[in-house]
Amino acid sequence: MSIFRRFSKWRDWFPVPNWTTGFNLKRWVVLDADRLAVTGALLTVVFTTFMVISTFWTFQMQTLLTDTSTVQTILNTFLSGMILLVSIVVSINSIVLSHEITSVETQENRIQGAMKFRRTLGELTDDREKPSDPSSFLKAMSRIISARAQALTSDLDGVELEFAKDIDEYAASVSDAAEQLGEVEETSGAEFAVLWKGIGFDYGSHIERSRTLGSFNDASSERFDELIKAFELFAIGKEYFKTLYYTTEVSQLSRTLLVVALPAILLNASAIMAINGGVLPDGQILGIPSLQTFMAVAFTISIAPYLVLTAYMLRISTVARLTASGGIFSLK
Repeated sequence: MSIFRRFSKWRDWFPVPNWTTGFNLKRWVVLDADRLAVTGALLTVVFTTFMVISTFWTFQMQTLLTDTSTVQTILNTFLSGMILLVSIVVSINSIVLSHEITSVETQENRIQGAMKFRRTLGELTDDREKPSDPSSFLKAMSRIISARAQALTSDLDGVELEFAKDIDEYAASVSDAAEQLGEVEETSGAEFAVLWKGIGFDYGSHIERSRTLGSFNDASSERFDELIKAFELFAIGKEYFKTLYYTTEVSQLSRTLLVVALPAILLNASAIMAINGGVLPDGQILGIPSLQTFMAVAFTISIAPYLVLTAYMLRISTVARLTASGGIFSLK
């Protein structure tokens, strides 16, 4: 195993370069990284910023922090905000999960729809392929789309030369895009990395192009229809996995926020009581007054629940924007 592949296993936690996207820090933050890693990075930035300011403006910061009424007001605001934030997020999670609590008839329709989709997909795949996860689904759809795209060029006798050239170029572009879609082995690291690969496949423009080319030639319109059906099948599967992602992500957000909020609330309340009791630390640590280090830790931990929410919402909102598409229509 190469050193690159060995480090790629840690892509969830560190911005290791990817085979396909290279070193893209923005993509790593909003999509690839584990949300706890992003939260930790944000916490580090907040704490470091506070300590850097304390280093350059030590006297001014010391004067500001000794005004205990101002500090106490800020910490009290953080405390009430944390409790409100947890309540709101847990309520949102309850709303999302409430869609899973439905009648027997609705559940039956859901199961029947899923089984119908699996049967349709099974008719197009080999007996050895049982697509049940994003990775195997992308592999199967990559093979199906590529085969049907190549079939467009199988019989172009009697077709105008210019139109035949357009079909060749279109089939080649679709086939190349489908092959890249199926290269899931090279997608390493992040937990949802395979899902992002499927999200990036622009099936809407391919459907529109297929309809346009198919309308010019009745002889090949059936093959274009078969390709469109493959794109539609891919779209259904992608939307289903996206729904599973939202459910999983919101559940993880609520769980993480509940775990982080409890120690944050306790530390925040302890800092408020320390200020009221006048037992603030004295002395210096590495040339910086202990009071400033204490306040830096208190403010950083107090803002942790908000940073957890920020880390998760960055990815949820990005996925929502990238998938804001309805067939051939999309918002750019």
